[in-house]
Order: sequence, then structure tokens, then C-alpha cells
Amino acid sequence: MDGNGRWAQERGLPRLWGHRQGYRALHQIVHDAPDLGVKYLTLYAFSSENWRRPKLEIDGLMRLIESAVRNELPELHANNVRIRFTGRIHELPASLQGEMRRDEEVTAGNTRLTLNLCVNYGGRTELVDAARRLVEMANRGEIGPDDVTAESFAKGLYASDLPDPDLLIRTAGEMRVSNYLLWQIAYSEIYVTPTLWPDFRTKHLIDALIDYQSRVRKFGGVVNA
Repeated sequence: MDGNGRWAQERGLPRLWGHRQGYRALHQIVHDAPDLGVKYLTLYAFSSENWRRPKLEIDGLMRLIESAVRNELPELHANNVRIRFTGRIHELPASLQGEMRRDEEVTAGNTRLTLNLCVNYGGRTELVDAARRLVEMANRGEIGPDDVTAESFAKGLYASDLPDPDLLIRTAGEMRVSNYLLWQIAYSEIYVTPTLWPDFRTKHLIDALIDYQSRVRKFGGVVNA
């Protein structure tokens, strides 16, 4: 969800206003995505690198995230949406952790859409944590060298039960992956739009999905004509 800060700066507004407008865009996309056949939607809400931003912006973001987590639950639950949170959640403010746990517990049985929000997430950190899990298992004598495989490694990822993304959408014209789902996007298709996230609407999501449908996915192999 890139472009919140730029959206605000272009209008001479505080950066936090851009994040608030971005939240409105998120609300619409989450509401409409299931009608477009989307079953899993992962959104990068706050990266582990975002802690480097000014304290005023961070505090505002934490309040915005906590408010959204609390206020969106009734509608999401009514719409049969399952909510997940991915990242080093234990490092977040205790009150926010409590709201997140409640959302996950209340919506655990929902099936229309799985909404996975990455908060305090970093792709490299996730890989380190997954590797640490294997080392700890080896130290306990539970596994040996031959047990370390792509499959066993992937089980240590934060949301190991979710499928890898088919499509990665980058808003604001960003041409990098920004330390995001580094393991999971190995074969994801990438779609880049110049649209800033606060201006991203369902029509832009439809454009991305139509473009994705025109792709031929090879997964390293050869597609016969």
C-alpha cells in the first residue's frame, strides 16, 4: 500500500492524512475483493523498517491501525471474512496485540475471504525466524540435516498455512519488492500501477486482475504451444 505519504505531500497535508485516506481505500478493496473471486488478500500495513519514521507518524499509525482493527471487526465478521495478522506481533503495543488476537479468534471460522495484514513485518526477519526454528528443533534432536528441506523451512514462516500469492500489486509506481514476502513471491506475477494507494479503487484492482489473467505462468518450466 504505497503512496500514502506522497498523496498527502502533493496536497500540502500532514503525512498521517495520507494514511487515513489509505485506510478508506483499504476498506473498499477488502469489501469488493471477494466479489471479484479473490479468496486470499494480503496487505502490507506496517513494515519492520517503518519504525525508522518520525515518532509522531509512528504513533499516529499505531492509533490508526488499532482503531481499524477494532472498528472493522463487526462488518468483516458479518461478511464472512477471516482476519489474520502476520509479523512480529509480540513487539507491538499490548493493547493492539489484544485487539488482533480478538479479531483472529472471532473470525477464525470465516471462509469467504482470508484477509492477511502484515504488521511489523519484514521478509528477511521472517526468514531468520524460520531458520531459527529449524536450529532450535535440531538442538532438541528433533531433526537432522536431511530433514531440512524447502517444505520443512516453509513451515516456519509466519503464515505457513496460507498459499503463496498469485499476484503482487505495487502501487505508486514502485519497482521493487521492499522486503515483502521474499519466500512466498518466488513465482508471483508482478503488476505495477502509478496510482497512489489512497487513490486505488476497485476499478484499479479489476485492471490488475485482467492483466494477470493474460499472463502465462511457467513456474520455471516450458509451456507447450
